[in-house]
Amino acid sequence: MIEIKNISKSFGERLVVDDVSFVFEQGKTNLIIGESGSGKTTIMKLMVGLHEIDKGEILYDGQNFPTLGVKDKQEVRKKIGMLFQGGALFDSQTLEENVRFPLDMFTEMSPEEKMERVNVCLEKVQLTGKNKLYPGELSGGMKKRAALARAIANEPQYLFCDEPNSGLDPKTSIVIDNLILSLTRELNITTIVITHDMNSVVEIGENVLYIYKGKPWWTGNGKDILKTTNPELLDFVFASGFMKEVYNAVKGK
Repeated sequence: MIEIKNISKSFGERLVVDDVSFVFEQGKTNLIIGESGSGKTTIMKLMVGLHEIDKGEILYDGQNFPTLGVKDKQEVRKKIGMLFQGGALFDSQTLEENVRFPLDMFTEMSPEEKMERVNVCLEKVQLTGKNKLYPGELSGGMKKRAALARAIANEPQYLFCDEPNSGLDPKTSIVIDNLILSLTRELNITTIVITHDMNSVVEIGENVLYIYKGKPWWTGNGKDILKTTNPELLDFVFASGFMKEVYNAVKGK
């Protein structure tokens, strides 16, 4: 579990994150949603230590991350898996080498143990036998699945996913969503997803935080959004014509 308490962050005179509190639950897909520039990505960067908070607390299972020493922060980071928006695979390395990278960096496994773990991770994301392929030989969806395999290689307790469906077609997005949901439950990890994909929110949003102009504006789950009366959230949801059709169907209009 990760809990943020009253966190704020300014850049110069601009207040980007304004007194945000939320509990990211273990074993669930926790989503942060909001318009571009709302502060959701900044919140994620604060949580992993890429930015320093101005005030507040970020608690990883009770440990206040910003106040930890360098060594203790490294120990927390070893428990974090990251799925970057573009995948961020190393083009000059095979899938096998990409997935093995965090094992080489953070573990003392034997080569045989690393290979076994690599194969397990590739199997979990439906890329069995693709070890020797390079990123340039993969489709967009396969790249995201490979990046997800690398993110879980070190058996993280916390998984951060930044716009995992960016650049993917709707069918492939559903595959990635289902993988994130199934891995979260299977591994019982705390998963945080930054997204603007409303289909993802409705389908896998078990614990959702909506950020509006840097402030915590609404919380609930993906299905609750279809019942909301929050005007700013409705405007955000209805930016997608598809979601308006879904909303009207649920309301029986």
